[in-house]
Amino acid sequence: MPSKAPKIKTKVKSREEQRDNSLQAVVLADSYETRFRPFSHERPKCLLPLANTPLIEYTLEFLAHVGAEDIFIYSGAHSDQVEEYINASKWKLPTSPFKSLSLFRSDATSAGDALRDLDNRDLIKGDFLLISGDVVANIAIEPALTSHRARREKDKSAIMTMILREATVNHRAQVTSHKPVFVIDPTNDRCLHYEEARSSAGQGRHVTLEPDLLSMHSEIELRDDLFDCHIDICTPDVLGLWSDNFDYQSIRTGFLFGVLKDYELNGKTVHTHIMNDGYAARVRSLRAYGAVSKDVLSRWTYPLCPDSNHVPGHRYRYHKNGTYQENHVTTGKSSRFRGRCVLGQGTAIGEDVTVSESSLGRDCHVGKDALIEGSYIWDNVVVGDGSTLRHAIIAGGVVIGKDCTIESGAMISYDVQIPDNTTISGSSKLTWSSLASKAVTERMNNPICIEEGKYHRSTSDSDDHSDASNASNRIFQNQQASVSDSSVSTMKSDESDFERTEDRSRRASLFSETSDEAATNRDFHIEATASILDGLQKDDLPEDINLELTAFRMTVDASQHEIRRAVVAAFMKRIANLEASGTGAREAVHRVFSRYRIIVERLLFDKGTREKPDQVDFMLCVQRELLSRSNAGSLLLFVAKETYDLELIEEDGILQWWPDIRSRHGNMANIRGLTEQFITFLQEAEEDDESEEEEDDDNE
Repeated sequence: MPSKAPKIKTKVKSREEQRDNSLQAVVLADSYETRFRPFSHERPKCLLPLANTPLIEYTLEFLAHVGAEDIFIYSGAHSDQVEEYINASKWKLPTSPFKSLSLFRSDATSAGDALRDLDNRDLIKGDFLLISGDVVANIAIEPALTSHRARREKDKSAIMTMILREATVNHRAQVTSHKPVFVIDPTNDRCLHYEEARSSAGQGRHVTLEPDLLSMHSEIELRDDLFDCHIDICTPDVLGLWSDNFDYQSIRTGFLFGVLKDYELNGKTVHTHIMNDGYAARVRSLRAYGAVSKDVLSRWTYPLCPDSNHVPGHRYRYHKNGTYQENHVTTGKSSRFRGRCVLGQGTAIGEDVTVSESSLGRDCHVGKDALIEGSYIWDNVVVGDGSTLRHAIIAGGVVIGKDCTIESGAMISYDVQIPDNTTISGSSKLTWSSLASKAVTERMNNPICIEEGKYHRSTSDSDDHSDASNASNRIFQNQQASVSDSSVSTMKSDESDFERTEDRSRRASLFSETSDEAATNRDFHIEATASILDGLQKDDLPEDINLELTAFRMTVDASQHEIRRAVVAAFMKRIANLEASGTGAREAVHRVFSRYRIIVERLLFDKGTREKPDQVDFMLCVQRELLSRSNAGSLLLFVAKETYDLELIEEDGILQWWPDIRSRHGNMANIRGLTEQFITFLQEAEEDDESEEEEDDDNE
């Protein structure tokens, strides 16, 4: 009997060793930054297409290639879309190379919040990869893993190994404004200092080092020629440090900088593994998006190229002229393709069209005599005859009229429609939702139109885009429209490729300032929403929440629309929390609105009046807030009925909201289906009342 005990111990130890040797990976699917606005207003960044393939597919393919087995994906903004995509992908099939893949929906506003949440879940049992969901890489990490594990065996204080890649100074994906500088001890590859060197006008870059750093190490290297792959090999101790330091928000300027600076306090070391072959880059900025797109099409990332067809349903072939092309693509005989291009299925190119160094998604239609140069065009885009696009990003569903000019640096978000003969200035960001101009938002009280008569979200359900002239019938006509900063909401591109170290608050990680006024409005929405939600979760008295909101509003002079928007956002988040805890959607809506009806009542000043602008605005805010929810249709019905039953929204308010053009545009129209029966009921009831009144009049 006693002789069996050692065998049992040996067996248990073997299982633990096997568990420790299995590689786990944590994917941060949210960048917690704003560089990809306005596109990220409607889609999560990790699902934006690069060379017609969602960004996160490159990351997951890399993890499969390096042998990661257990994957934990943290999603933030637009979690519903990420969850829907992952659940329908090949990564959830029985044939998936991963043993497990878990997705966590998180309301974290920074990488630090997400990693602290991960630490609380106690899921990480050994070494794991920490990677961003926008990394494109084909490097082999086995040497880095071997070095990390060998170092860890000798020194338990070595908690992390950063994978870096040597690069030429003039490489197109190199950062120009904020370069990462790694100070490294070459004798043991230990990173001693990290800093983002910034250049000022008329001055070169400089790095500040502590004198003790120079005296304690006989040899150091200052490296500014390294790509930060944002692929880190971590031990569970890393998560413990995140939890111990709540001020850490970003991975490099927060965590790495802090750990290195406080070495004498925590005794933890971070090391580097520098590679000189293979490809690895993070699509962190718009500049990087263009550079990595070109690298993918130039096959530097092989096998992560379009013709590898990693995404189910893709059917790309690589042609001798350097073009990747799917089936059912039609091109005019006189059309010309220069450099590397990619054309998605169903795309039609007219006669005398020139396309160079560009990608076009599926079902795009380009009219005759058009020029597309260095541009990235996503699915279902129409480009009218004679239009010119240079170095622009055009999101799905955009319609560009005839003889338009889209200048270098322009970004046009989903479903925007551009009239004929329009020039879009470079570095402009156009979106159907105006966030950068308070004046436009208040004047229109309309989150759909940027400026009436110029741009609005597509309302056509037709899929027939074969003739660009059809597109001109679906836009507001303004033949002389010329876009400038003064005529349309624009947001300048963020030239910074790296996070700022001056302000790493949650608020700073969410929004980039375009003006003092716009920043104030955004800050109000974020902070007001958080304050209201905190009160709802604590079950505070409605009067207390209202009092705090009123005082907060007065400090920034927020408009009534902004207050309604913040209240709606908080209410919807609280409803989502209740649903997540097992409460039914209908009950969750009833519980929140009935308990806090007084808050809504004090936002509506049109009771008893003929027109109901406040009530209409409230319902539009609800509708807009629900767009990212998987059960948006049901929730919209429940909210409409609950607010009507509680007499918060009057019958006339409901009936004026329903036909409003803003409620029927684009995605807003997609969630109205279930509510239609309720509207029909109200309309019929109103007709019956009118009939009874007429009968009474006749009898008199």
